Amino acid sequence: MDDSGHDNDFPDLSSFDDESSVISTRGLEAFGRKVTTTASHLMAPRTSDPASNPTYQTAMTEVHRQLRRPGLQRSVFSMARTTPTDMVRSRLSTKEIHSRALAYVPDELLQNIPDGEQTYSLFQGFQASFPELTEEGKKHRRRVSRGRKLLDEGPTVPDGSPKSLQKLKKEKASMMHELEMLGIRKNMASSEIREIDAKIENLAGMRGILLERLANLEQDEALLEHDIVEVEGRLEEALELAVEAESVALRTPTKSEDDAASEKGDAQGFMSQSVYEKLPSANSTPSKKKPRSIRRKSMPILHEHFQPGTMIRSMRAHQDNITALDFDAPFGLMVSAAMDDSVRVWDLNAGRCIGVLEGHTASVRTLQVEDNFLATGSMDATIRLWDLSKAHYDPQGSQFGKEEDDEDAIAFENPDDQPVDPPAGSMADCPLFTLQAHLDEITALHFRDNVLVSGSADKTLRQWDLEKGRCVQTLDVMWAAAQASALSAGEGTWRQTTRAADMSADFVGALQVFESALACGTADGMVRLWDLRSGQVSRSLVGHTGPVTCLQFDDVHLVTGSLDRSVRIWDLRTGSIYDAYAYDNPITSMMFDTRRIVCAAGEDVVKVYDKVEGRHWDCGAGIAEADQGKTPAVVERVRVRDGYLVEGRRDGIVGIWTC
Repeated sequence: MDDSGHDNDFPDLSSFDDESSVISTRGLEAFGRKVTTTASHLMAPRTSDPASNPTYQTAMTEVHRQLRRPGLQRSVFSMARTTPTDMVRSRLSTKEIHSRALAYVPDELLQNIPDGEQTYSLFQGFQASFPELTEEGKKHRRRVSRGRKLLDEGPTVPDGSPKSLQKLKKEKASMMHELEMLGIRKNMASSEIREIDAKIENLAGMRGILLERLANLEQDEALLEHDIVEVEGRLEEALELAVEAESVALRTPTKSEDDAASEKGDAQGFMSQSVYEKLPSANSTPSKKKPRSIRRKSMPILHEHFQPGTMIRSMRAHQDNITALDFDAPFGLMVSAAMDDSVRVWDLNAGRCIGVLEGHTASVRTLQVEDNFLATGSMDATIRLWDLSKAHYDPQGSQFGKEEDDEDAIAFENPDDQPVDPPAGSMADCPLFTLQAHLDEITALHFRDNVLVSGSADKTLRQWDLEKGRCVQTLDVMWAAAQASALSAGEGTWRQTTRAADMSADFVGALQVFESALACGTADGMVRLWDLRSGQVSRSLVGHTGPVTCLQFDDVHLVTGSLDRSVRIWDLRTGSIYDAYAYDNPITSMMFDTRRIVCAAGEDVVKVYDKVEGRHWDCGAGIAEADQGKTPAVVERVRVRDGYLVEGRRDGIVGIWTC
């Protein structure tokens, strides 16, 4: 077959433009012949390079042009009188296609199938969860069974008949199936519980890791703050040296004055006398380093993530009964006093004693820490003010290795160390001044800003001006009580009672001052509200039947504790009792924060009342050491801030907890 023959046998494909020609049998036969001719021409052995043949190129161009015609495609599909999708699914139904698509699993996934812990398959679990086994299904089935019983009451089937046996067998099979399904559901519920327990355990492990990370971050934060304090100290020293050098330069004679003095023969050497006097001598003692502020700039939050009742630290603070303690912030500074006549300052972050405050000649009965300032009231009838920022001892000093001359510094963490006494003289620069006016021991004090109020066994309250360091007002509690008794005949809400005071208790048990308002609790069970501007009692709260030992107020409420074993919450707006509760023993110490009220009530635990949840619970060594068979000492003093609880016991141990 030559080239001309090929051209004659290959007709023009443009004759197939009409859709009807494709549908007809003649058109299909003509199209088939042309395809066969084209194929035989392409597969001819004498054509080495089909792409170079012009006939091949012409034929392929015509084919591509026809294939791009949508009319041709519609004509082909119209023969089957259906859609392309239905043509593909002519042999498979929709459900079967979906089933095959979803049921296909690659071989690599089927090779290593993990062994599951489930006893039953997924299909069995699904079958056991049919509505007929739910509560609604059971109710429906019971109603149907009762209806059947009513209908079957007519003709009864004898027990020994084949029908009765078949019926009983069916009922037994149904019950056995139901029992099997219940077992499957029970196993499924048990498996879910085990999975939840495993997740909880994993979450607890993750929580422990995060707690450890938070502790490391807070430790790094403390170290960075230490470095900041170091840089601030060096900066202050550099500024002082610069100012001193400038003053020396101003006092140094000029060159003309030196020349004039040398001409007169008054020169004493190559250096002027004024400059020579400024040089430090070999025997002169170097000036003391300026004390650094030891107050933390950031607030630790680690204790907020512990479980309530978790012990953070326990320290042997004293060898005798603790009489007073207070701290400024969580993991901050704490000051403790005991019957051993010592007052110690502690770094709660490191758990180390910073120093011992010396000056009082008797035991300290009351104290308060505010920022870096401390006020202590003693049985020697004096009040002393201290500036704790002037301490010369840093328990974290050797942790950084920056002060080689600080031989007394102790590492930040060294659990093998025994309690180490601070260096002597570490608090030598802390005393500010002493307030002397009371005639008997100081039993209560409180200061805010520049106003301090103290209560004494001499039955007086004294107001002090901390800027001038002197007493500006004296309030006689006995005179106020006598005046209230004289006016008790009249009708009034705030009537004074004739209750006698308990001589064994402190006459002034507790007080708190805020601007011109003063609240004071005394041994006669009265809580008096004073106006410092007039020096008069504005209100007297009657309710306690024993000496008031502690009190604290905020914007709305005043909370008081007494030896009558009760804690009372007063509404300051109305003067009435808002709430009250009692314990088994007298209340010796009490404090509250935004959420909880903590009390020392003559037990080895701290009594905690959660105001938000309205529940009472115990916190302390009495619970933590109960399993070990130990009996801790009774808690005497307690303080709390932001869930950070510090309690002092009769044996001198201080415990720190979260609550």
